[in-house]
Amino acid sequence: MGIGAGYGKVILFNEHFVVYDIPAIASAIDKKTIAEVTRCNGDAPFILHDERDATPGYKEEKLEHQKDSIMRIKKAMGIEECIEIELHGDLKAASGVGASAASCTAIARAISDEFGLHLDDDAINEIAYEGEKAYHGSPSGIDNTCATYGGLVWFVKSKGMERLTVKTPVEIVMGNTGIVANTKRAVAGVRERRDRHREKYDAIFAEAEKLAHRAREALLSGDWKKVGSLMNENHELLQQIEVSSKELDFLVEVAREHGAYGAKMTGGGLGGYMVALTPGSELQEKVATAIEQQGFYALRTKIGI
Repeated sequence: MGIGAGYGKVILFNEHFVVYDIPAIASAIDKKTIAEVTRCNGDAPFILHDERDATPGYKEEKLEHQKDSIMRIKKAMGIEECIEIELHGDLKAASGVGASAASCTAIARAISDEFGLHLDDDAINEIAYEGEKAYHGSPSGIDNTCATYGGLVWFVKSKGMERLTVKTPVEIVMGNTGIVANTKRAVAGVRERRDRHREKYDAIFAEAEKLAHRAREALLSGDWKKVGSLMNENHELLQQIEVSSKELDFLVEVAREHGAYGAKMTGGGLGGYMVALTPGSELQEKVATAIEQQGFYALRTKIGI
């Protein structure tokens, strides 16, 4: 049996903008998806047992994408025989936390292990990117990069990733709206609106690029108050390109009202997760509890691990 893992992720700055070669900053989180792969007999290309905890409706909504993704991964790896896949782990499958990329990375690693391919992280990352195309159409590459390598990364689509190091890991809270989002639709919507309102969008994109560089400096110097303030600004830019939602905006406000240094949507938007910067376990617990008291799921984790 082959075994592999992929990390969940949080995008701290510039989801959507990253598709247009604007820098983004993301971090792996300390939750992951595990895949186990064995060879099997039969005419079917694969047998899947998805045991991951998930937002209600998520696995059903993503099933056709998932099947397409597994076929793309098999093709990229040159595997033609039937394989049996089991998915589990402590990363809850939901929109906005890199669940699809974590599973793509885990499956690719498990196949490599089962077939003795001995693929390195760079090769796994490329294969996971191929799998991600089934979910996102034209993925930025940032999710599979975090899922594969872990850590905190500065990512530019045309140049790849650069590892960033913070002085100490810091606590965050990720609040789940419970809405299963269609990332393909969100990405396509931004492209369509940008084509129609090019001047307006060019100005927003220019602001996002400047913000990324300021955020990088703040992160590297450990200025968490500044990082939080810039997260708030980034959320406003994402609202302007119409990828937030009333549920995301509500959870962002709840987090800020209860002391979060900053809060914003994270991931594809239109549902899924938001993220709040909450240095220290006491503040993390305060914000997470406030989100839970509103009836939403709160994930307590850290960035910079």
